[in-house]
Amino acid sequence: MYIGGQFTDGASGQMMTRHSPGHGAAVAQWPSGVGEDAQAAIAAAREAFDNGPWPSLSAGARAARLFKVADLIERHAQELGLIECLETGKPITQAIGEIRGAVDVWRFAAGAARVMRGEAYNNLGDRVLAIVLREPIGVVGVITPWNFPFFILAERLPFILAAGCTAVVKPSEATSGSTLKLCALLHAAGIPPGVVNVVTGRGPVVGQPLLDSDRIDMLSVTGSTTTGRKAIEASAGNIKKLGLELGGKNPHIVFADADLDDAADGVAFGMAFNAGQCCVGGSRLVVQRSIAEAFTEKLAQKIRRIRVGDPLDAQTQVGALFDEAHMHKVLGYVQEGVRMGAHVVCGGARTGDHAGYFVQPTLLTNVRPATPLLREEIFGPVLAVVPFDGYEEAIAIANDSAFGLAASIWTKDLSQALRATRQVRAGRVWVNTTLDNGPETPLGGMKQSGLGREAGLSGIEEYTEVKTAHIHLQARTHWIA
Repeated sequence: MYIGGQFTDGASGQMMTRHSPGHGAAVAQWPSGVGEDAQAAIAAAREAFDNGPWPSLSAGARAARLFKVADLIERHAQELGLIECLETGKPITQAIGEIRGAVDVWRFAAGAARVMRGEAYNNLGDRVLAIVLREPIGVVGVITPWNFPFFILAERLPFILAAGCTAVVKPSEATSGSTLKLCALLHAAGIPPGVVNVVTGRGPVVGQPLLDSDRIDMLSVTGSTTTGRKAIEASAGNIKKLGLELGGKNPHIVFADADLDDAADGVAFGMAFNAGQCCVGGSRLVVQRSIAEAFTEKLAQKIRRIRVGDPLDAQTQVGALFDEAHMHKVLGYVQEGVRMGAHVVCGGARTGDHAGYFVQPTLLTNVRPATPLLREEIFGPVLAVVPFDGYEEAIAIANDSAFGLAASIWTKDLSQALRATRQVRAGRVWVNTTLDNGPETPLGGMKQSGLGREAGLSGIEEYTEVKTAHIHLQARTHWIA
């Protein structure tokens, strides 16, 4: 672990081993932290914020060090990508691409540090000048998931640091390697001790103390809606600010006038990227009935050609699922859907080397509305088809979910695209594309998909407090004569 600027095996000395989900072999080992380690990390972050230099540095000085971090990440992209590939089971080319994408986010956050500003109100009359200040919120706890361990951290940590905050990071116990490697790069870039601390281990042991501590000012959690509810419950103890990016049940809406070849390729990519283990990937295909049969067949032809296999093979497009239990959970959704009347068009079973946890990308039709396939986040390469007749029905189906994280709209009709963009209840909407992103734009969810926004200039503002000061400029008129 990394606490107070030092690597440590922790108070217990116990270790955890990660086996590659694509190969079954042991690939990594790190400490299994205990509550004492979490408290030490919180204390280090608290000291670094209350008495350390980081919050009082100029934005330019913080930016310079964040740019150094970005350069070091870029220099170590191959190594970091290999760590991600082995620990998560995702294809090596995708893993390295995500590291390089993270470099871009760090550079944006570094530059954005210098544009964070307040406001002045010179319109309150001759007596008063009001100024609005943005100040770093303090110590931020960050809990990250296993599916995009490095990139999701990159959408948060550089903004936290750019705002002048300090952090305690708790990565997933199964994919902590790239986060720990980042600590060495932070040290090399001159980030002061205690500014970033990383504790590894199981959530109830080292994650819960972050939720419960009154020495942490804000918590950023990325995970399931169940995890989000636990965070909300725990935050009530000290009214801690929360940033939550939670689950999704995201629709692809395909209208009859869409470019069906582009739409089929985009839908296949959106449902199978990272083996479907992507919060914003599409798991519901809402397609106009007049083209539903033809489009489903075109899509199935695409899906059947997806290359599933060894994550270390540069030709692989879909790697392994996270672990054996998750694989069986995903397959269980498919089996339950079939029992309720769904028809498997393609996929639907385990595939590949049985030392790894590979599932065929799966497409299902005749899925009943109450089926969990349409209600719950599956987090696997599974797509359910739902036909619609008219525009209003399409929007109603798309919005018929407890979630509101993302949606993709496929149409050549500009007016229709803009109407749907406005009426779909989702934090991110794509038109004639999917999973596009850039650090300049904020991200987050509606409804049960989360609270707050990350990235963009909102990404810095999320980690600040707003303070208003009224300054009296003239002699006071006394209230008591």
